[in-house]
Amino acid sequence: MKSNLGTIDRLIRVVAAIGIFILYYTEYITGAFGITLMIIGVILILTSFVSFCPLYSLLGVNTCDKPDKPFTSED
Repeated sequence: MKSNLGTIDRLIRVVAAIGIFILYYTEYITGAFGITLMIIGVILILTSFVSFCPLYSLLGVNTCDKPDKPFTSED
């Protein structure tokens, strides 16, 4: 699995997930909408930690800062 999330993208995902968690636990968002947002928040956290987003992969998006280094026999 190649990384396709850059540092800024990962940071935005973590901040958004924390915001969702705070809104849910302060009961600003509730019910089915709150649960749906919590699931989205968990997905954002997971994709941020593994630096890979399956949706980006399907769409061909790559925000990773590091260019892929080709494999050579000297490595």
